[in-house]
Amino acid sequence: MSASDLPVQVPLLTDAEREDEAEDYSSDDELAARRAEEALLNDGRDLPTPARAYFIRSLALLCACSLSVGSHYGTYILGPLKSRLAREMGTNNTEFSLMISAFSLNSTWTPLVGGLLASRLGTTFTSILATGIILLGQACLLIGNLSDSARIMALGMFVFGMGVSPLAVVQETIIVRFFKSHGLGVSLALGLVAGKGASFISALTSYPLSQRFGPHAPFYAATILSAFSFTINLIYLSASKWLVRESGTELEPSEIHAEAHARAASTPGISSEAEALEAVAKKRMVNLRDITKLGDVFWAYIGLNVLCGAIWSPFTHLVANILQRRYDLTEADASLKGSYVLGGSVILYPITGFVIDRVKRSNFVMRLFLLSSILTLCCYLWLATPPSLTKTPIPGIISFALGHGFSPLLLVVIVPRIVPLKYVSTTLGAHKALEQTGSTIFQTLAGLALDVKSKKPSDKELSPIDGDDKDIQYLLNTFLFLNLLQILAIIGLARLDKKQRQAAARRMSALLPQIANDSESEEEEPVSKRHAPGDDDWQAEASTSDVDPRRRRSSLSHHIRHSSSITQQSIPLLGSGSRHSTVRGSRYLVETAVAEDSTGAPVTVMLVRSKPEVRRGEVFASISILAIAFAWALFMGTAWYRLRSKEERGGGSHGNYTLI
Repeated sequence: MSASDLPVQVPLLTDAEREDEAEDYSSDDELAARRAEEALLNDGRDLPTPARAYFIRSLALLCACSLSVGSHYGTYILGPLKSRLAREMGTNNTEFSLMISAFSLNSTWTPLVGGLLASRLGTTFTSILATGIILLGQACLLIGNLSDSARIMALGMFVFGMGVSPLAVVQETIIVRFFKSHGLGVSLALGLVAGKGASFISALTSYPLSQRFGPHAPFYAATILSAFSFTINLIYLSASKWLVRESGTELEPSEIHAEAHARAASTPGISSEAEALEAVAKKRMVNLRDITKLGDVFWAYIGLNVLCGAIWSPFTHLVANILQRRYDLTEADASLKGSYVLGGSVILYPITGFVIDRVKRSNFVMRLFLLSSILTLCCYLWLATPPSLTKTPIPGIISFALGHGFSPLLLVVIVPRIVPLKYVSTTLGAHKALEQTGSTIFQTLAGLALDVKSKKPSDKELSPIDGDDKDIQYLLNTFLFLNLLQILAIIGLARLDKKQRQAAARRMSALLPQIANDSESEEEEPVSKRHAPGDDDWQAEASTSDVDPRRRRSSLSHHIRHSSSITQQSIPLLGSGSRHSTVRGSRYLVETAVAEDSTGAPVTVMLVRSKPEVRRGEVFASISILAIAFAWALFMGTAWYRLRSKEERGGGSHGNYTLI
């Protein structure tokens, strides 16, 4: 990373936001007063050196990585213990699936709330709330395990799940905030690999810990690590203002709001400055209804997340039991081999992040997505093939570890390319909510299906989680079918994205000559007339950051000579987002970078969402809400009828074990 990539100062208001704010002023005097207020806000702020800013951002990344260690470890302790819980507590497939679904159930709505809390209250407060809930849920899970109560354990997973997704949103938002223009791919990879490493260690050590130190040991370890993450969060809370100030990072809306109040209280003479800051903070606030205006590509991406949730998370929780029954492995051997499916992320996340930062081709991420889906498909195809032919599950495990090893990172890396920074936390919340919706629905249905099949008559006595071989075959066939749907969804998303980029390129090619010829007349027009509401069709505007009108005319005339194909290739993947809407609410600008002029300033095209596209967004939002409601209804109904007490299960006691 070169020193030129590291800004020495980031003002409270970026150049793009200055242009947005300028639209709200009808005279040059008011605009000049606004600029004077911005200069006053930045006056007296120390300019961090590039090396110091890099060091401070590294400290922030270290804190962000530590926040999710406890939550990721606690997420994967149950999978390797499924057979042991069935033997010692008498739990069946449905009850085990309900425990896992209780964890993912709250993640169908908490990511959205977490994203809104992060944008309104700030990432610091939201992270403390999330890690506190996680610690409480882990303590409840430990109590349920100590008392042999599946209901209390499910309650613990329910509380635990309330904090996991908001924490993930906050963690990713913190990283995007500090590293949005400083190697975001690698930074996100390092942040996510810390959690994935904890997940891999959890799956690897859960069963051995229960053998060596007793059945409660994995739950004690998860609780201790959750307390560790909470402690690190307290440290980040105390140092967050210093980290932001010393790294020159852009302030959050909540921080701008607090700054406005502080300045108004301390210096009565600058009340106008406080009001200006309040206006900027309000402009950066996000409403949940804005999701409906993020475009068709965004909703195709959200639909893809539902399929990802159905084929990723349930398999990682069930893989140990699948291998044990499919290949007649021991519990210890199945637990060890099953943990390998989570090991790929530890290695592939940093590599993928580095490659994404270096390869700038617009369709590169979509190709990686397709590759990951093909690899997971190979895994399900291998495991669905009769064991008499495959003999060993290792090739399938390796294929899934490779495919799943970098695909979750791609889901996160794409988000800043879909929407501007203002909507990152909310979009991350939407993607996680729908991903967990797919996971919850499939996890619950899988448990019910396995228990229904296991009631078929058999010559041998079966445990509460063991059925005939057809149970696992049906499950693997379903995974295979859903994976095929995922591949089709990725192809559809890629084509939809390509179509949108081509439309944007045509708009840009047609618009640049007009702007170059009319820029002088536009300078003389009032600002209010220049930004009149547009029509329902796609429209475009060209803009550059911090470039005066004369330089803009020069840069635009330079880009007129480019072909439309070159312009199209310069538009980033899923290049859409929003900056503001008109009073009518039907005009929704989408800023897409096209190229750079000779000075390095980006030339962008801003598209307008049409009313039909916004209506489709409302329909997709309604479908998403119905899917979340169905997940809740399915879980609650299943838990009411199938979650048994200790007496009804006839579970054994934890006292009948031998310490090794």
